[in-house]
Amino acid sequence: MHSTHINPREPVVATAFDPIDLSGLRLRNRVVMPGMGRARAFGPGNTATDSMVTYYAQRATAGLIITEGSQPSIVGQGFPNTPGLHSTEQIAAWRHVTDAVHAEGGTIFAQISHVGRVGDPGLLPDGLVQVAPSAVAAPGQLFTFDGMKDFTTPRELTSQEVRETIADFAQAARNAIEAGFDGVELHAAYGYLIHQFLAPNSNLRTDEWGGSVEGRVRFAAEVATAVSEAIGAQRTGIRVSPGTGYNGVEEPDPEPTYVHLVRRLSEIGLAYLHVVENSRDLTGILRKEFSGAFILNPATDGFTSAAELALIEDGTADMISFGALFLANPDLPARLRAGGPYNTPDRTTYYGGTDKGYIDYPYLTG
Repeated sequence: MHSTHINPREPVVATAFDPIDLSGLRLRNRVVMPGMGRARAFGPGNTATDSMVTYYAQRATAGLIITEGSQPSIVGQGFPNTPGLHSTEQIAAWRHVTDAVHAEGGTIFAQISHVGRVGDPGLLPDGLVQVAPSAVAAPGQLFTFDGMKDFTTPRELTSQEVRETIADFAQAARNAIEAGFDGVELHAAYGYLIHQFLAPNSNLRTDEWGGSVEGRVRFAAEVATAVSEAIGAQRTGIRVSPGTGYNGVEEPDPEPTYVHLVRRLSEIGLAYLHVVENSRDLTGILRKEFSGAFILNPATDGFTSAAELALIEDGTADMISFGALFLANPDLPARLRAGGPYNTPDRTTYYGGTDKGYIDYPYLTG
């Protein structure tokens, strides 16, 4: 009889279905549901609804659920019926979602997203307008209650307002923990506010918040610091999309900016870095620079598929996020393990031409 011997010096290859420790949180697998805009916060004051409770509970077998973006302040809203994390009513409504996910054994982080210049003043009360690092309008149009409209020119934040906005992120993070979330993800991607500070064509400031790479990175780093001090770095992750060009940001040479940013984030000790991939070379560089867990939404010709699970096995990433397939297949981890079958994602609620985001408005298809 032959005994099986495992050489302790041989590295153990992780698979997508192995548990992983995320700064003290034990995740059941390495399949991540990323934040995807659903625009279903029809409750009073942009509060979560019963349909959102059902939606997230159905997907609780993910190793990690990251919610749709939730604005940290009234002026942070850019689309109709998106949820917030800045009122007592919103906190109470989100508690129904987190309780339902936890009842199914899931782990759920709230994505905190301030859209900055990406929005329309018609959504905002009392004559408020969108704010941004600089008074530069995003190109293109967005869907509003009155149909498609051109983006308007935002108002440039003063230095004091930048600090107040950082405080809004920290308070939203505290609110998320009060609502029962296991942690938060800072949305620094897709051309929203944090990304607008990072990109040289949307951040034209010459003060401490702009100009050099260090200046443009400062806002993201200080938001991450403030949130980490509020709820703990082990409960804080961040999502970035270097060089992807969403919502009109232009980053012709993203490597210096993102290497500097990731080094700052590693010093803070964030739980994870979530990268929407544009360049595999840059992915590898950021992977080496970051000290925490590395989540990848890989660059693909279409939807992220089971084939990308190999990126966990070869060490490219610790976890992989699936957008389209998780919408169409609430039990996606089980289907991935079984090799299918998969429901086909409905492109009528799909926009962008890649596996990066969904929204229920048919006007935003592409």
